[in-house]
Amino acid sequence: MNNELLRTPLYEVHVQEGAKIVEFAGWEMPIEYSGIKNEHLTVRSEAGIFDLSHMGEIDVYGPDALEFVNYLVTNEVSNLAEGQCLYSCMCRENGGIIDDLLVYRFPDKGPGDYHFWLIVNASNCDKDYAWVEEHKKGAVTVKNISAETALVAIQGPKSQEILQKFTKADLESLRYYHVLCGDFKGKPAVISRTGYTGEDGFEIYIANEQAAEVWKALREEGGCLPIGLGARDTLRLEAVYSLYGHEITDDTNPINTSLGWVVKLDGGDFIGRDALKKVKEAGAETAIVGLALQGRAIPRSGYAVNDPEGNNVGTVTSGTFSPSLGRGVCLALVKASCRKPGTELTIAVRSRQEKALVQRPPFVKGSVRR
Repeated sequence: MNNELLRTPLYEVHVQEGAKIVEFAGWEMPIEYSGIKNEHLTVRSEAGIFDLSHMGEIDVYGPDALEFVNYLVTNEVSNLAEGQCLYSCMCRENGGIIDDLLVYRFPDKGPGDYHFWLIVNASNCDKDYAWVEEHKKGAVTVKNISAETALVAIQGPKSQEILQKFTKADLESLRYYHVLCGDFKGKPAVISRTGYTGEDGFEIYIANEQAAEVWKALREEGGCLPIGLGARDTLRLEAVYSLYGHEITDDTNPINTSLGWVVKLDGGDFIGRDALKKVKEAGAETAIVGLALQGRAIPRSGYAVNDPEGNNVGTVTSGTFSPSLGRGVCLALVKASCRKPGTELTIAVRSRQEKALVQRPPFVKGSVRR
């Protein structure tokens, strides 16, 4: 078995930038450059750039691609227009979540020749690709293009203003959760507008050999601060976005992790539909909620969540100190009866029970255009 860590096309750039490098999902990735708090607040107020080249991209096309992708994921792909993106889960027959992912629909390659990308988590890329190949049916071609595709994201309220300097694409008309085939300084680039921070922003997919040029342009000409995985995590927590391996896993299902909205049981058949239908009919037993601590403690993954009487009702799945709010916040998997905003709970931090309130998401409302 080869245990050597992978590197993105921007690894040497990160080292030159003085980034602190850590292992993440089998990759050597930058966790911070100038400090997590500074990077976090820069994205909230201006814009920052992220190396997301470790993410996976699976290309799916052919006359039966629409039916096939709709069968793979829980959300309704048949409603996607060309140039639109969709968030969904891909599940096993028992409803367990293989991955959460984005589906991009591109213009058809020809009449009735559908074309999609599946954007998957780095830690699940090989597993996801094997699953897609295993279940391939009909006139469909599937390619794992992850190794040849680099991804640079720009996030923050000034993202559009900065990125527009480098592309002929009309970013003002590119709506939230849409994608286009455009350019970056005249070279081919796929540009989408989704994000994982709660702020407005774009993803720029380019060939590996273009990655350093794109990064340098946004860094030097665009004046963007580089952002590491540390701030990416605190930003997504403030936005109350789930992370695979924390809020959602192979042992959980969408209904019981507050992702029931991506399960469309009234559409076509998909893998896991029967199991999820039974769960939904029985009612969700658990939910992912956002908890804001009332004191100065910082919640961490694995901490117990209790009701005011001391009864255990769940577990923290992700926790941090919120740079924007100046207090501890977390996501937790709790009994469904505890999911109502305003519910008072406690979190066991060391030997103390710290008060926390269930809060309606997000913790911080950013500039994202919905």
